[in-house]
Parts: sequence; C-alpha cells; structure tokens
Amino acid sequence: MSMATRKRRSRGNIEERGDGFRVRVYAGVDPLTGKQHYLKETHGSYREAEKALTRLQKQVDEKRHPRSNVTISQVLEQWLEVARHEDSTRERYQDLIRLYIEPTFGTTAAAKIDAELLERFYARLRDCKDLCGGKRARDHECTPLAANTVRKIHFIFRSAFDRAVRWRYLSVNQAEIAQPPSFERSEPDPPSAAEAASLLREASEDPQWCLLLWLTMVTGCRRGELCALRWGDVDLATGMLSIERSYSKTRERAREKSTKTRQRRRIALDTHTVELLRDHREQARSNCAALGTGFDDNAFVFSTEPDGSAPLLPRSVSQRYRRLAQRLELRSTRLHALRHYSATELLANGTDLRTVAGRLGHVDGGVTTLNTYAGWVTEADRKAANTIADTVPRPEPANRQPRSPYEHLAAELRDAITTGTYSPGDELPTVTDLATTHGLSTGTVQRAITLLRQEGLIDVARGRRATVADQNSRATH
Repeated sequence: MSMATRKRRSRGNIEERGDGFRVRVYAGVDPLTGKQHYLKETHGSYREAEKALTRLQKQVDEKRHPRSNVTISQVLEQWLEVARHEDSTRERYQDLIRLYIEPTFGTTAAAKIDAELLERFYARLRDCKDLCGGKRARDHECTPLAANTVRKIHFIFRSAFDRAVRWRYLSVNQAEIAQPPSFERSEPDPPSAAEAASLLREASEDPQWCLLLWLTMVTGCRRGELCALRWGDVDLATGMLSIERSYSKTRERAREKSTKTRQRRRIALDTHTVELLRDHREQARSNCAALGTGFDDNAFVFSTEPDGSAPLLPRSVSQRYRRLAQRLELRSTRLHALRHYSATELLANGTDLRTVAGRLGHVDGGVTTLNTYAGWVTEADRKAANTIADTVPRPEPANRQPRSPYEHLAAELRDAITTGTYSPGDELPTVTDLATTHGLSTGTVQRAITLLRQEGLIDVARGRRATVADQNSRATH
C-alpha cells in the first residue's frame, strides 16, 4: 500500500512529518476549555505509528461503557440518594455540587472524566473559584477556592465514582488516581482575654445572649450542643452539665441529633457559672409564671420563646456573633473561636491534655486536641519545665575557669553577687554599660546575663534591667 502524505482511519489519522509519523486520535471535547481534545504520539516508522493508532483508539474506547451515557449530574444525584450524611454535611455537599461541579461537568458523561481532567479542574479552582481561566474581565478579581474546600469537592467525586464503579457505570474510579491539593491546617485564632471581656461587656444587655457566650468560653461546647441544651441536662446541685445531643437546622429540616462524635459527656462547672445558670433558670420560671404556664424541666436553656419551648438556631447564633465580633473589630468573627479560647486557656494554664479533650468532646484520647492546639501544648510544657526548675534544688555551677569572654564577664558578676557587692534587689549595670566597660559586644553581654539567670542568681524581665535574685526567698518556695 503506497503511503500518502496522510493516512486516515476512523476517529484518528497518521500524518507523515519530517521527523517521522505523527498519530492523532480524537478523544472528545475538553469540558474545561470547550476545545476538541486529541491524543498525539510521534513514531519513527509507519508500522509503529499504526500500532500506536490502534492502541490509542482502544484507550479512548476503554473509557466508554455500555452505560457510559450516564452524566456527572446523574451519578451525583444517585450517590446523594443512597449515601448517609448528616443534614449539615449533605447541605454542604449539595452547595459544592451546585456552585462548582454542575456548571462545569453537569452534562458531561462520567466516562469522559479522567485523573488529568480532575487535577486541572482542582488547579483552576485554586487559581479562581469562578473558573475564569485567567481571562480579564471588568469588575472581576480572582479569588482562589480554599484548598480544603477543593479537597471536599475531590471527596465528592471519589465517593460518587466509587458508587458508579459498583453500579457498573464506570470501570475505573479516576478520582482515586487524581491527587487533590494538600490539606491546609488552620491555626486556632482565639480571642485574647481582653477581647473575651469586651465580648461579654457588649453582650451584657441581653443576659441570655451573654450567658450563652460565657458558657461557650468556659465549657468549649459546640454551638449545636448549647442550642440543644435543656434544663434537665443542667445539675446545679452538683455543678455538672450533661452534653447528650446537638441541634441542627438545614434547608430541609430542623432536628435534634446525637453529638458530633456520637458520645455523651459531662462537664464540671465553676461556682460562678452555676450561679449564672441559677439566675437564668429563675428568670425562665418567672417568664412561665407571667404566661400562666408551669416551668418545664425539658425546656431549652437558650430559647426564642419565654417558656423555652423552641431552641435558638445554630446559624442564627453564629450570625449574631459575627456581627458582634465585626463591631468590636476582632480578628476572628467565627463563634467557634470561643471554643478555641476555652481549649487554649486550659492548656496554657497547665490542664492535662486528656481533661481538655474530654471537655471538648474529642474521643480519640487527645490526638485531635494535640493536633489542633500543638502550639499551646508546647507552651504548657515549657511552663511545666520552668515549674520543675523552680522547685527542684539547683545544682551549683561547676567550679572551673571560664573559657570565653561571656564566661569571664559572668564570673566577674557572679563574684560581685556572692561577695555582697550587689545585694538582692540591686540592679545590674545596663547591657550597654557592661559592653562599654568590658570592651565586649552587647550580644556577648546578653549571653553572660542569660547564664546568670539560668543559675538563678538574677531575675530578668522584658524592658527592665536585670536585678539580683533573693536566694532566701527562692529557698522558701
């Protein structure tokens, strides 16, 4: 058979070029760009090109299936129908499908989706959540979609395609091959103690609202758990709170459900919180009396109704907190920041990890707590180290000749302290004065000061001159 410049076959062709023979096979339309997509290879001989043409055509065919006309929309709809998710999770998935997946892939056959296409889709979302493709437009500023949100989209694809393989719509789950963006761990951003105080002052005009914020701070409960809290869960005699359920409201329904971890827990309350709750309950009793109804122990602690018959809605609580935080110009406007505040305050003050995890409702023995609040755990550990150092008798420094300039300076100051030249409470010369007097750098002087502080001979505070420590006072502690 004579070779013409181009040999055509069904859905593909072989083109003779100067460096060999190029094979091109039609693979459909790219859903992201709308352009026709071709598989291409170049080979040195026509026979090799023929083999490649057959292989590439088969590769395209393998992505088809007797039921390959099922679309992404159909796969996702059927997946949502059989998958079991919490109401809020289902609503979130529906939003992600509606906002990002449907506009791009809705009518695309599921069999045409491959790992490369998914990874390009994820990359585009990370560039711009509107998938502008870099095109300039008036009044448009590209805003990337958060990596963790893209990971949720990937989870939707992977789970839905897993069902599609089981139902024999697909032969391979391409989403299992695709790689999503790396997980980005967000650092907790709790309010400072001053900011927490300003929140409570601002909320004090509404005692119920103020109490809800206070209880979030001191217990670390989730918003849904406090919305579901009933007076029967509050034991004022023993100062205990029972967290047994959570309240959820989505577009479809409102309901009480189990907690996020599906486990109950009890949280101890301080005496001040008990008194606040007691006052709040007395007010609830008065409200019921004014309505001519009896007080119900099953009433909600935080309610939109005077008789406590209806709970506050979690989303409304978050929205109200956001407005309050914005008005006070806080760094974080999420109600969840108060849960972080509770955890970080406990850890920073030396509460053990297991106790903190128990109060927060983490059920993995503190692993989640440690991963989330690693920075505060480190700070608590450092405080523990300093506590031990302050209580254990200090070893005397080795009696050896100093070797370096900072050791020489430290030895001179040590002698002045031990011989009484400097008495307890006396200030040492400034770092600058010591550096000038001894012809040393300020860094060398700082090293000498640090050494004396480690030996317990001086006290150092930021912005103040070092002072001679009172050894007798230390001994009594």
